[in-house]
Amino acid sequence: MVREGRRVVLMNSEFKGFGKDALPFLKALGFHQSREWFQENRGLFERELREPFGDLVETLAERFSALGLGLKGDRKKSMFRITRDVRFAKDKRPYNQHLSAILSPDGTKTSEGVLFVYIGIDRCFAGLAWWQSRPELLQAMRNAVVARPEEFRAMVDALRRNGLELGDDERLKRLPRGFERVADADLGEAVRNRHFLVRHAIDPADIHSAELVDELVNFTLRAKPLLDWGRAIEGRI
Repeated sequence: MVREGRRVVLMNSEFKGFGKDALPFLKALGFHQSREWFQENRGLFERELREPFGDLVETLAERFSALGLGLKGDRKKSMFRITRDVRFAKDKRPYNQHLSAILSPDGTKTSEGVLFVYIGIDRCFAGLAWWQSRPELLQAMRNAVVARPEEFRAMVDALRRNGLELGDDERLKRLPRGFERVADADLGEAVRNRHFLVRHAIDPADIHSAELVDELVNFTLRAKPLLDWGRAIEGRI
């Protein structure tokens, strides 16, 4: 807390690591999928998981601002709920066994070109992605791959030098309409992408350390070629 004249300014809490019981809580939640159990253990959830995650988001947002990366977030807007929407799902379990958040250009969950952080019992990872982009943007990205292949290949080469590869999640089996004549294998793979993303696996043991912030900042800087490529395309449409 800092006093500025008569005004009190509350400073963001610096991330110090998730609690030691963060993942054990998520594991136990798999066996106790009831509101009663969750409410009884809400204090543990808030202390070990939700509050540290909020600290992580806001610490990252401060670091990204200082680096001029254009990714914003806060503990209120960036984090996803641990409750599941089961209205149309066959799986009626009310709670996820993970917690996640997005840092984005405008700080909301609806903009594109984002950093996604996922802490779960199955895995922990971060991804920088254009995921399920609006149709006109996805079309523009595919057009850019074909019309300016040297820019696309330079971006891919830069990612590889930084130890990253574009993901192939949900890649189409066939070339989409309008791209049937793309002959180069690498360009064909790219235009079949439904998403443009790179991922970084997080060792679950590392989530308890404040050094996770440095790890995620380093990943985002290594992924910057994709961030810059996608933003340049967005600026053209």
